[in-house]
Amino acid sequence: QVQLVESGGGLVQAGASLRLSCAASGGTFSSRAMGWFRQAPGKEREFVAAITWSGSSTRYADSVKGRFTISTDNAKNTVYLQMNSLKPEDTAVYYCAAATVGFPSMYQYNYNNWGQGTQVTVSS
Repeated sequence: QVQLVESGGGLVQAGASLRLSCAASGGTFSSRAMGWFRQAPGKEREFVAAITWSGSSTRYADSVKGRFTISTDNAKNTVYLQMNSLKPEDTAVYYCAAATVGFPSMYQYNYNNWGQGTQVTVSS
């Protein structure tokens, strides 16, 4: 059974950095892209970033481009989201997801395994 476990969230001030981790287990992920999504209070869940497991291809939402970096560690079966220059509007629950496709999709319907989420709160 596939399990995705996020960690690394917390409360930080604007301008700070955080690194989220997503540990994947219970499946074969080498042919699947991985993604990060987020959901702010009262808003729909939205795409943040995605990556092929090899790390050769990435995709970012315009709102995080240049500030966030997604990466993988194949040896640890872990996906990371490095978040720099955080803004209050980045406050959300962040979810890791495993795709059914091998390219970094921004569409939630291409993801069928989800983690439980980790809270990120950025104060002004």
